[in-house]
Amino acid sequence: MHNHEKEVLRTDKKIAILGNPNVGKSVIFGLLTGKYVMVSNYPGTTVEVTTGHANFDKELGIIDTPGVNNLIPMSEDERVTRDILLNEDLDGLVQVIDAKNLRRGLLITLQLCEMGLPFLIDLNMGDEARSRGMYVDSKRLGDILGVRVVETVATSRKGISKLVKSTTKTKKSHFSFRYSPEIEEGAKKIAELIPEARIGKRSMALMLLSGDESLKPWLASLDAEAIKKIEQIRDRAQASYSQPLNYVITKRRLEEVHRIVKQTESREEKKAGSILESFGRLAVHPIKGIPILMAVLLLVYWFVGVFGAGTLVDFFEGVIFNEYINPTSTGIIERLIPSKLAQDFLIGDYGIITMALTYSVAIILPIVGTFFIAFGILEDSGYLPRLAVMVNRIFKILGLNGKAVLPMILGLGCVTMATLTARTLETKKERIIVTLLLALGVPCSAQLGVILGLLGGLSGAALAVWAGSVVTTLFVVGFLASKVIPGGSYDFIMELPPIRVPKLSNILIKTATRVEWYLKEAVPLFILGTIVLFTLDITGILGGIEIAASPLIVGVLGLPAQATGAFLIGFLRRDYGAAGLFALASAGLMDTTQIVVSMVTITLFMPCIANLFIIIKERGWKTAAGMVAFIFPTAFIVGGILNFILRYFEVML
Repeated sequence: MHNHEKEVLRTDKKIAILGNPNVGKSVIFGLLTGKYVMVSNYPGTTVEVTTGHANFDKELGIIDTPGVNNLIPMSEDERVTRDILLNEDLDGLVQVIDAKNLRRGLLITLQLCEMGLPFLIDLNMGDEARSRGMYVDSKRLGDILGVRVVETVATSRKGISKLVKSTTKTKKSHFSFRYSPEIEEGAKKIAELIPEARIGKRSMALMLLSGDESLKPWLASLDAEAIKKIEQIRDRAQASYSQPLNYVITKRRLEEVHRIVKQTESREEKKAGSILESFGRLAVHPIKGIPILMAVLLLVYWFVGVFGAGTLVDFFEGVIFNEYINPTSTGIIERLIPSKLAQDFLIGDYGIITMALTYSVAIILPIVGTFFIAFGILEDSGYLPRLAVMVNRIFKILGLNGKAVLPMILGLGCVTMATLTARTLETKKERIIVTLLLALGVPCSAQLGVILGLLGGLSGAALAVWAGSVVTTLFVVGFLASKVIPGGSYDFIMELPPIRVPKLSNILIKTATRVEWYLKEAVPLFILGTIVLFTLDITGILGGIEIAASPLIVGVLGLPAQATGAFLIGFLRRDYGAAGLFALASAGLMDTTQIVVSMVTITLFMPCIANLFIIIKERGWKTAAGMVAFIFPTAFIVGGILNFILRYFEVML
């Protein structure tokens, strides 16, 4: 049971914000509550239900729901949103619609009308619609639907004050339309059998006619005879059509949507697109988009791998820590603390200051910080969804829906959070494959930053061998998993947001928020990991483990025995393990081949403990145990094979 199956917010008055993915819901939520939510220029970010209190009325609770394309759930995030409408005692809804894609938003609007829930429409992104020569008559739209329509441009706060005043003025729509006699008759008969709900009975009956399997728990209060009658009614209605009832019902809604759009939307022919629009089109071209993709990756590599891991790390580690913080700390501690054990705990080889803080702040933070900046720019510019389109065909080989690209890309920020976004995928098969690939070989930003920083000082061939080994392993595992795991996939459908010039304020807020997360969540684990290593060292256990693991670490991977500690602590955090290997390389204890082999192995190493907990929560402990049992040997097998090939053929890196 997930938390969204319980009351998500306890307050006297509640409204919910809902809408399609990538329409600005989270921005609106942030403006109404004053609570910052990570906002990305692609769908799939808001998977967890976020709640807060309105900053203009502390008695008013606001729920930010996951983005949906339909209220007949096809994915877990759509089920979450539908369940909130079904289970929460809401005083009103704010449906956010992208003004440049009115048609997509109105499909949800018609379902809200049928549900009989009070709502208003926030017509957002009007500036982008107008730049494309699209205009929506909001007054006419409101008159047709019988609800209030407010126009906003959330990114520049335009119309927000009017939206605030309108949140208490939601009302039920008077708009209605009819389906075919067979569907209407079936809905009427089902409505007579089902219990009362916060959603109108006719709407619930239409969901059941559409084959909504997720409503089975809600029907548990009915006796077996009533459930059997509902199935019989649905079968009789289906007998009148060659297509599935869900298709027939959706088609009728789309006909009504088309009629409303014709009455409310006008377009002007644009003679020529802007430079940004041209770039956006080129970025998804199957051939011309490749140089753009390579250029983007090269710029990220230079900024993170060269500037962040080179220039900034040299300054923080070489100057700030090695010349000032560590010598000063050593002098003070040696004078004030006579105990050698206590001194070693703070400033020894596995000391809190000399290892934990030096690793986490001097080595990792500059790399992570530059990666967060680069990732924020890619998010805010709208390039990430285009990257998803570029690699969509490749992902189909893995038996995945194209939407799987998004969790995989998010994994470069945080694998743990990316595992949560796998909920957006339609099938259990896709969710399992993505979870496995994320845990196996997608490095989080912190780990990737360290890897790029270390490989950035080597040749391009070393980087190519690392990337090729990891990508090949992911594809082989993904392909085999797609054949072994039962189930199918859905077609990839995604609206591309416009290419925008990233806003400095957005980049700064995102980077600051992520750095704050790193300092709060990661640094304490670095300290914990150091304490574990310190304890293992003084008790002699670390030496024993190094000896026991020597055939594996030294014999198979060809690494120094000291690398064992890095892999042990890598279970707490992958980036910590990578940082340990970084330190060994910096100390001259590994040659180029050993560095590449160690980076490949630590990339494919077991999921960190935080990600493991999320996998257990999302997929169950049996699936999590199976993944760990597969990933651990796979990492060392791949690393061992790579070491053998590089040594046997004397490959120069």
